[in-house]
Amino acid sequence: MNYFKAYSKHDILALTRLRKFETKIGEAIGFCDRPDIEEAIKNSGAKYVLFGISEDIGIRANYGNAGAAGMWKAFLPAFLNVQCNDFFDGKEVLLAGWFDFEAVLSVIEKNAAGEQEKVGALRQAVSVIDNEVEHLVNIITRNNKIPVAVGGGHNNAYPMIKGAAKGLYKAGTIPLAQVSAVNLDAHTDYRPSEGRHSGNAFRYADEDGFLDKYFVLGAHENYLTQNIWMDIVNDPFIDMISFEDIFVRGKCSFQNAVQSAADFVAGSHCGIELDADAIGGTLSSAYTPCGILPVHARQYVSIISELTDVAYLHITEAAVKLNDGREDPSVAKLIAYLVTDFVKSVNQKQ
Repeated sequence: MNYFKAYSKHDILALTRLRKFETKIGEAIGFCDRPDIEEAIKNSGAKYVLFGISEDIGIRANYGNAGAAGMWKAFLPAFLNVQCNDFFDGKEVLLAGWFDFEAVLSVIEKNAAGEQEKVGALRQAVSVIDNEVEHLVNIITRNNKIPVAVGGGHNNAYPMIKGAAKGLYKAGTIPLAQVSAVNLDAHTDYRPSEGRHSGNAFRYADEDGFLDKYFVLGAHENYLTQNIWMDIVNDPFIDMISFEDIFVRGKCSFQNAVQSAADFVAGSHCGIELDADAIGGTLSSAYTPCGILPVHARQYVSIISELTDVAYLHITEAAVKLNDGREDPSVAKLIAYLVTDFVKSVNQKQ
């Protein structure tokens, strides 16, 4: 993995605010202390392997607002300073490291001639990101660990699905290299396969045979194209409940909608996807003034993780600062809540 960086114990403690009579996650969390990352993951007693993806190349390739590349670095201190207690034990998590794709973006920015060429180059670069992320997720899952990925664009759902499918199959956990996905998102991210970007990860995963069933929770009808809607209607392996059906028309409660999603993917391992643009007022590549509340996001992660055979957790598109200047550092703390909610929920099933 050419773009992956690990952390030393010194790096982790430097981000942890130490205090007498307290133990923070940064003091208890494991880290990759071996040159061979697979060996480190395999020999770790941790069940969850946390890593970051620092890029917004896929978002830019989809004409979105950049800024998600900075999410991981903002999230990590917020997470490491969570209290270690009976509710959440940092020893359950191995901090693998993070992907830094800034050099890839820099080359494109310096050499692309015009907007059209730039978009084409960005879409080609997403394939480089795909290979890197898929390889790590494959390593994690074939060693019977659960990947937890934070940061980057929703383009990374494709390598998360592909890597998990291959890894779980290699481990003998599933009979076919396919996993399902439930996605809490304002958008379906099922745009045509026109070159890789943040808007078509699930289309590529489906066409390449790695996606079993796909359920979109809370998609906004105003941003659902007719052709994608017809694809959903005509495909028995894809379903959705719109934001409007839950919160505007009141056809079902949010909790019942999550239950419907879990029922739809029952029988297969499932990737848990959460796009920050579903959360109203939260900085993301496609910020929405009208979306779910942060507590709904926490309920979703907790409930869906308890009801499904979890393949991975992927939290994406969030930002603490967008390229247009908008800032909200509190997003990092929200993402930390979501990660801890996930671990607690999966642990309760044991």
